[in-house]
Amino acid sequence: MNRKEAIRLSDQLIIANEAMMKARTAIAELGKEEQLEFDGPLFELLVELQWQVMVPLYEKFPDLLPSALLEELPVPAPTTDVAWSDVKLPRGATTAALDDFLMSLLEPYWQKVALVLGKGIVRSEELGFPFTYRMMAARLRYLWDTGRIEAEGHLRSPTQSQVRLQD
Repeated sequence: MNRKEAIRLSDQLIIANEAMMKARTAIAELGKEEQLEFDGPLFELLVELQWQVMVPLYEKFPDLLPSALLEELPVPAPTTDVAWSDVKLPRGATTAALDDFLMSLLEPYWQKVALVLGKGIVRSEELGFPFTYRMMAARLRYLWDTGRIEAEGHLRSPTQSQVRLQD
């Protein structure tokens, strides 16, 4: 992709991202039942747009990322340098709580690691959990290494790997 194509794509992605954010705001004003029905699928679509399309584009063309999106867009930290043995959990957090939290994000079907981590960041903040992207990424790799979850691809690259609950 050349720069001109990247600019054109970026413009359209920003419009799509803003439209989805406005739709989530509108959904938040609906009744509880409608919120439950519509916000989950829209949220997953938004995470997919951001992690699978926008982040890779802005990794290749970082100067195209508008400053207004810096706080909104999840920019993945590298996972290659963090092993679970190097992770220090904050006071009050336990490995069991992190495992339970991660398992609640997984499904019996394949999901991109980037999507799982993106959902994890948002839910962790919503629930007031102290779990960071790097903690969750390192722990997912550990769970895979020990056979507690299934994974395929390169777990050091969240956009190039998938995870799921064991059958």
